[in-house]
Amino acid sequence: MDRADTNTSGGDGSPGRASYRRSTGSPRGEARRRELLDRVTDDLAVNGLVDFSLRRAARAAGTTHKVLLYYFDGADDLLRRAVFNLRERRIGNALAVTAKGTGPETLAARVRAAWQVLRDEEPGLRRVLDQAVGLAMYDSGRYADLAREASHQYLPTLLSFCPDHWSDRRKLEVAEMVLATLRGFLMDRLTSGDTEGIAAGFEALVRALAREEAAEE
Repeated sequence: MDRADTNTSGGDGSPGRASYRRSTGSPRGEARRRELLDRVTDDLAVNGLVDFSLRRAARAAGTTHKVLLYYFDGADDLLRRAVFNLRERRIGNALAVTAKGTGPETLAARVRAAWQVLRDEEPGLRRVLDQAVGLAMYDSGRYADLAREASHQYLPTLLSFCPDHWSDRRKLEVAEMVLATLRGFLMDRLTSGDTEGIAAGFEALVRALAREEAAEE
């Protein structure tokens, strides 16, 4: 990959904007930046992280690498933002089937519905997001944010699955447990292909969540 300066994350967990080398803050500039990012994101979903570069991104966006450097701080910045976009798509798919008031009514049922989305999602999307975590582990000094930002993105959704009357601490404890477990299942699914074992482990998780929800405060 092309090496470039990376940004720090914004307070909301999204990639930061403070280190932009050039201002693109006008409505027209922001629209153009979003258009370019969406095209690069689509390419990443199809072709993965391997051999990602600024020139490849420029071809996918139908522009030049110099234009991308006007709107982004290099290949690493663009990669982080595209991975962020892909996670937002994953989260949006999960929320579409778990929204309170229209979807499942219990924590266990919401997690089950979300898992079905993760399990059955497009192979390209799953592959890229798994690759992003692997890249963060391989070169944590350069790509740690690819994994760190994942928790910031996923946790609000998992917290929203918890019963409203739970304390914030209890919601966080359960959400963190679910996040770690599902990420482990996804990684095991990618590396081992042991779908039967993963299915058994998931059923154990669902039973644990049902007991947690049934327990008194």
